[in-house]
Amino acid sequence: MKFVVYLSFDGNCREAFRFYADVFGGTIVNMVTHGETEVRAHVPEDWHDRIINAHLVAGEAELMGADSPPGSGQPSGFSVSIQLEDAAQGERIFNRFAEGGSVLMPFEKTFWAERFGMVTDRFDTPWMINCGMAR
Repeated sequence: MKFVVYLSFDGNCREAFRFYADVFGGTIVNMVTHGETEVRAHVPEDWHDRIINAHLVAGEAELMGADSPPGSGQPSGFSVSIQLEDAAQGERIFNRFAEGGSVLMPFEKTFWAERFGMVTDRFDTPWMINCGMAR
């Protein structure tokens, strides 16, 4: 069993997943719009270009998401936690997310990790980046 994070977006899922693929060096293995499916007749025409399902693979990690239909609400009370051994890689990812986002906790040494930081990216996804155990 494994858990895969599924993110919700407000019309910018395509842009977010292209960004995440670049940040993580991953591949978008699936990105389908409402208009490409059998449900196209049941959604407003302005939703035909919005993403109904996106799937990104980066090494052994996976990320999925979609544009949320109006009125469905965004999820709250969560963060996506990334566990890395390489602090340089963690810092690179943290800095990319900080571009146009907001830093909640700087990426620095803590009592539990060589480096840890919290950042919300420009797509309002909160990330926690944890690199190695403190020695």
